[in-house]
Amino acid sequence: MAHSLHFAASMLACWLIAQVLARSTWTWRSPRVAILCWQAVGLGAGLSAVGLPMSLGLTPYQRGTGSALLALADDLWHSTLPAGLGAVHLGLVGVGFGIGAVLLTTTVRSIHGAVRAQRRHRDLLALVARRDPTVPGALVLDHPGAAAYCLPGVRPRVVVSAGTLDLLNPAELAAVLTHERTHAQERHDLVLLPFTALCRALPWLGWVRKAHERVSLLVEMRADDKARELHADAPLAGALQRFAAAGNRITPAGALGLGDRDLAVRVQRLMVTERPPRLLGAVALAVTTTAAALPISLFLS
Repeated sequence: MAHSLHFAASMLACWLIAQVLARSTWTWRSPRVAILCWQAVGLGAGLSAVGLPMSLGLTPYQRGTGSALLALADDLWHSTLPAGLGAVHLGLVGVGFGIGAVLLTTTVRSIHGAVRAQRRHRDLLALVARRDPTVPGALVLDHPGAAAYCLPGVRPRVVVSAGTLDLLNPAELAAVLTHERTHAQERHDLVLLPFTALCRALPWLGWVRKAHERVSLLVEMRADDKARELHADAPLAGALQRFAAAGNRITPAGALGLGDRDLAVRVQRLMVTERPPRLLGAVALAVTTTAAALPISLFLS
């Protein structure tokens, strides 16, 4: 029963931490740390959701969840279940495995769907996109709308539209290209993948959807930071403002686009020169890491 209480406490802690992170603005100044915090919260919540019913079902063993699972497997193999372990207990263990299977299946489906969308769009780009010497390393689509996005993967592609070339000046365009290359280099698609899977597996949990929205914004802010390091704040802020005014922004499925998330907030953030809150970020990272480590330790005990 003690392990069940610990799993329940871990779930509650992850929920509370998620509420705090969703309402905090310090995360905007330290997007990389905030992303790590959200990943730890997601991992802790997922493991706790699996472990809570399992630990309840394994209560008759009076031992840690991991060792109790091994004992159950051995007892099932030898058809010698201990006294007090009934159908309800086995059903709870099955529920835990079912939740784990759902999380794993949705993750695999999310990966498969993203890879299919990226492959389909990559094939389309091979037919309709062109190279342009003014944007080295990127592909140009002859479309009047505002488009600048990264198609991630093993062979990432950075794509801009002809409308974007007309919309931005050279400094702004260079900042935008750095932004998109950061998405590819740091594999932000993989950062978002677990949260996409959680949204599909647990669509009724509002905080899970909020987590996906916040992490989506944070990866854009992280890419903004890399662009501002190389090109200062003004060119990127100007590009974001022009994208916001353009309105008809285009980002295909499976891609990460410059103008996807909260352009006004990101422009305002670029105008602020506050230093990242290192102490607060370190404390938040320690708390969220502990929240993820607790269910892991329960499974290993």
